[in-house]
Amino acid sequence: MQAITTTAQAAPRGPSFPERVQAFLKACFAGPLNTLITLACLAVLYFAVPPFWSWAVTNATWDGNAQACRAAGGACWAFVREKFWFSIFGLYPFEERWRPATMIVILVAMVLLSTIRRFWGRWLLLGWAIAAPTMWLLMQGGVFGLPFVQTRQWGGLAITGIIAVYGVALGYPLAILLALGRRSELKLVRWFSTAVIECVRGVPLISLLFMAAIMLPLFMPQGVTIDRLMRVLVAYTLFTAAYMAEVVRGGLQAMPRGQYEAADAIGLSFWQKMRLIILPQALTITIPSQVNTFIGLFKDTTLVVVIGVFDFFTTLRAALGDPNWLGFPTEAYLFAAFVYFVLCFAMSRYSQSLEKSLRPESR
Repeated sequence: MQAITTTAQAAPRGPSFPERVQAFLKACFAGPLNTLITLACLAVLYFAVPPFWSWAVTNATWDGNAQACRAAGGACWAFVREKFWFSIFGLYPFEERWRPATMIVILVAMVLLSTIRRFWGRWLLLGWAIAAPTMWLLMQGGVFGLPFVQTRQWGGLAITGIIAVYGVALGYPLAILLALGRRSELKLVRWFSTAVIECVRGVPLISLLFMAAIMLPLFMPQGVTIDRLMRVLVAYTLFTAAYMAEVVRGGLQAMPRGQYEAADAIGLSFWQKMRLIILPQALTITIPSQVNTFIGLFKDTTLVVVIGVFDFFTTLRAALGDPNWLGFPTEAYLFAAFVYFVLCFAMSRYSQSLEKSLRPESR
């Protein structure tokens, strides 16, 4: 018992806050070059921060109209406040906005549950299987007495969430299948998977969206149409799957050959080997690359404007055309940048915590 206590007391502790500050200052002024860079950064902050603070906070207008904003001379956050709900719901009918609001609550709740490891399992998949069509029916209506709302009236942050979450949720399993297919020993499967990945990755997302919006209806039988938003989701899902497939394939190639041989030695089938041994490790070591790809794909949702779908960023740009609020693009773009930064930063931080929890040796 005494030996155990002594060992526990001798365990190394992390540096205290003063020690971390001291180490940071020492690194900033370690040598002439570091000192010069530190002084240059301080000079930039000195000349940039006070004017920005004066414009964004001191002289800003938080409530009022455009005339009050122009008289104050600072940032017009009243414009953002006025157009906030429009940026969330877009052109969705005002009296029915409770439906996209409910959809957003369900979507956020499911995403948060998906980030908690103890909820991972069949019940979570069942929850998504129920939530996904429920959210779509809630937005579209036409059932249970809900008025039908065409998808061209959907917009704002709600449509951005739908495209991003549905695209990733559908594209991720497809990416795993394409990655496994590209490494398959069956030539036909390997050639087909390679062709899909290279063809989709070889063109920009905007061209896929144009194909889905303009070319796809030409190949459909007469009288048969596919909803525009559904076409966007198909194109975005394929684009997500193609890029994620290469990330997953990199993780599969990084696995030691002994892992495959050990799984074969104990008599596991191909799918058992992949599900129980190979894929959990391959997906874990590629978490940074996966999240980096997810963040890029999330920001690419702004491209749907080229086929007339109004996402969060596009609704803010449309709000700038209001004749009562002309002349405040900086505030709109800063607000959009802030929202995208918060969401992308949250994904980045979660990936770091997930990587640490799944790889205890990195703690």
